[in-house]
Amino acid sequence: MAASLSSQSSAWTIRQNADINVAPFVDVMLVLLIIFMVALPASTVSVKVDLPQAQAAPTPAQAPVIVTLTLAGRVYVGDRPVSLEDLPGVVTSGAGARPTEQRIYLRADEGVSYGALMKVMNRLRASGFEKVGLVGEAF
Repeated sequence: MAASLSSQSSAWTIRQNADINVAPFVDVMLVLLIIFMVALPASTVSVKVDLPQAQAAPTPAQAPVIVTLTLAGRVYVGDRPVSLEDLPGVVTSGAGARPTEQRIYLRADEGVSYGALMKVMNRLRASGFEKVGLVGEAF
């Protein structure tokens, strides 16, 4: 904050000046801009290499396994209704080559009781599916 001396006030009264001084801010921004402009080319890799072509086929992206629990207590894998007892077998058949490594997405209605949700999660975890993610609605 700066002070302004004026001839209209008494000799010992200093009036405050509330003007914003932008010059130091601009100076700092310009210095940072120069630093980043100099540092950016130094952070790139400058060694030229001729990379060979890869012979392996890309791995196909696997469709996610989505388990849904409705308010009525019905369990679905994708669009297919299943019973709680048949859930691990259906999830295993839909999970692909390494089913226990696949992430399982669990959706549930907002009004579903916590106990019902935990029954489904416990059934999946008891069958070896450790990667269970809960799906929520984005805002």
